[in-house]
Amino acid sequence: MIDVRNLTRRYGPTVAVDALSFDVRPGVVTGFLGPNGSGKSTTMRLILGLDRPDAGQARIGGRRYRDLAWPLREVGALLEAKAFHPGRSARAHLAALAAGNAIPRARVDEVLDMVGLTGAAGRRAGKFSLGMGQRLGMAAALLGDPAVLMFDEPVNGLDPEGVRWIRNLLKSLAAQGRTVFVSSHLISEMALTAERLVVIGRGRLLADTTVAELSAGAESLEDAFFRLTSDEIEYRGAPS
Repeated sequence: MIDVRNLTRRYGPTVAVDALSFDVRPGVVTGFLGPNGSGKSTTMRLILGLDRPDAGQARIGGRRYRDLAWPLREVGALLEAKAFHPGRSARAHLAALAAGNAIPRARVDEVLDMVGLTGAAGRRAGKFSLGMGQRLGMAAALLGDPAVLMFDEPVNGLDPEGVRWIRNLLKSLAAQGRTVFVSSHLISEMALTAERLVVIGRGRLLADTTVAELSAGAESLEDAFFRLTSDEIEYRGAPS
């Protein structure tokens, strides 16, 4: 479980995350939605201890990320595609992560097979396409067989078959009782993947609800989302 309470982060005069509180529970896929610049990526970085909050706290299983004894075996995360040394092969990248977290070497080949990279395991990762980089990032997140998983825009660069694969994978991980937290700008995809939604705007919580409840009375989840975030979109400016 992920527990966020009054989380706040400022960058100079800009409040990126503003007293944000929510829970991400195990057993369901929780989607994280908000307009561009609403604070989604910053929130995930704060949960993972990559940025330090100005106020509030984030806990994973009741502990701060930095207090976890074996982080990769407790939390798997993909925040950025191609977060690896370009000169290493996919297998070497995962093997290094496994060695640093006391994960059996056999697990490397297991996750390469899970994400469909067995045939490319010996290739230099720097030559991977964006979609293949996303798959390698997913493999790294799954390497420690963690109970908590966080993904920031995991379908970027994937073709329709890859998007469907991610959707089914996330659902299967949640069905195993894991905590699955995923951000996406593809609202229609979240309608097919998530059961619960956390929606933010200007770093503040706008909704913590189910997909069905948010969509009730609207033609689609997209319509419900744009209605809920219309003030934020107007504040940021309409997309060009």
